[in-house]
Amino acid sequence: MNMQAIDVKAPPQPNSLAETGLTKVMLRDIFLKTVFRRHLATASAIAKAICLPIGLTQDLIEMVREQKLLEAMGNRDASGTSEMAYELSDAGKARALDALQQSEYYGAMPIPLENYKTQTKRQAVKNITISKQMLKASMSHLVLPAGLLDELGPAINSGKSILMYGPAGNGKSSISNGIRDALGDNIYVPLAIEYMGQVITVYDPIVHQLAKAEAEDPNALRRSSNRFDNRYVLCRRPTVITGGELTLDMLDLKYNAVSRTYQASLQLKSTGGVFIVDDLGRQAESPQALINRWIVPMESGFDILALQSGEKFVVPFDTLVIFSTNFLPSEMFDDAALRRIAYKVKINGPNQDEFLKIFMLVCRAKKVPLDENTVVHMLKNRYPEVNNVFANFHGPFLIEQLLSICEYEDIPPQMSPELIDRAWANLFVDES
Repeated sequence: MNMQAIDVKAPPQPNSLAETGLTKVMLRDIFLKTVFRRHLATASAIAKAICLPIGLTQDLIEMVREQKLLEAMGNRDASGTSEMAYELSDAGKARALDALQQSEYYGAMPIPLENYKTQTKRQAVKNITISKQMLKASMSHLVLPAGLLDELGPAINSGKSILMYGPAGNGKSSISNGIRDALGDNIYVPLAIEYMGQVITVYDPIVHQLAKAEAEDPNALRRSSNRFDNRYVLCRRPTVITGGELTLDMLDLKYNAVSRTYQASLQLKSTGGVFIVDDLGRQAESPQALINRWIVPMESGFDILALQSGEKFVVPFDTLVIFSTNFLPSEMFDDAALRRIAYKVKINGPNQDEFLKIFMLVCRAKKVPLDENTVVHMLKNRYPEVNNVFANFHGPFLIEQLLSICEYEDIPPQMSPELIDRAWANLFVDES
C-alpha cells in the first residue's frame, strides 16, 4: 500500500554555476580534491562524483583549465564513446593538497544552508495529514487498546512532540515504529550542506533509506536525475531511534579534528521525519536535561548549532519527536517541561481478552499448536500469582521459551501445563 501523504516538490537542478549557490573558490577546491582523491579523468565521471549536471561540470572544467590547474590529455574510448581525458597539472595537485589541508571533504557539492531551508519547508513533516485508515494500516500487526489510535492520530498530525508512557513491555517501541511507517512518503535529503564555507555531511545510510525507484531501478534513477538537483537523494522520511546511549553531545555537530570535517547532529539528520527517544530515563543525562535541550527547537521550529570557531547558526527543526518511557512523567519532568510536551499518551497493558488474542497470534506465527488445557492452567494458576497483570510481551516471551525447551528435549513444538510452567519460571524473578 502506497501511503503518499503529500506531493513533495523536488529541488530544481541548477542551470548555472551561480545557481549552485556556492562560491567559485569552493566549487574549484571541491572539484580539485575530488579529482585528486578519486583519480578521475573524464567529465562524466567527475559529474557523477560531484553530483552536478554534465553541462555545469564542463563549465567547471573550463574554469579550472583557464587557471592552469587542469590539462586536457586527448580523447580516449570510455564505455564505447570517445571522451576527453583530463589530468591535474602540478599547480592543480598542489592546490588540491592545500585544500585538503583545510578540509578533507570531497565528492558531492554541498547545498547552501539557505537553499536547504527552502527545501525543508517544501517537504515539512508538519504538512502531513495522516488519516485514520493510514494509521490503522501501519499498526495492523499490533493488538492495541480500544481508542488508542484516536489519541495518536491528532498528535501525529499536529507535528508536535509526543510522550508515550506506561508499564514496560506493552509495545511503546512498536507503536513508535508504526507511527514512522504511517509517514509513507519520500523526501529529498541533501548529501551535504554548506554554511560559511564549512561543509556538513547530512546523508547517513543508517538513518536514510533510499526510495525504491533509486535503489532498485537504474533506469528510473537516470530519468529522475533530469528532474531534481542530484546533490539531494530521494529517501523515505528519516527515522532516528535512540535509547539509553543518547547523550547531549549527539545533538550537536560532530567535528572530526583529523579530517577537519563536520557531520550533522542526530536531529538534523532526522529533519522531515521522526526522532524516537526510547527508554527515556535510562540515559546518562537526566530526562529533564534532555527535554530542556529540545524545548526551544520544539516550540520555535528551529535549532541552533555551533561551529568549532564558536559561531552559531540556525537550522530547521522539522521533526516529530516521540518520547517513550516506563517511568511516571511526574517523576522525570517539572511542570514547565510537561507543559511543553504537547501530547501525553498512556499505553496500558492488555486485558485478558487482548492478551489471549496476542497469545494465539504468536502461536499461529510460530506454528505451535494451541492447547486449551494449558491456556486455562495459565489463566487460573499462574496469572493470579501476579495479580492478573498482563503485558504484551508475555505471549512472545513464553512461546519463545517453550520452543527452546522443545528443541532441547528433542520433541516437536508443543504446549502443555508442565512446559508452560518451565517457561513461566523465566518470566519473573524469584526474590524470596
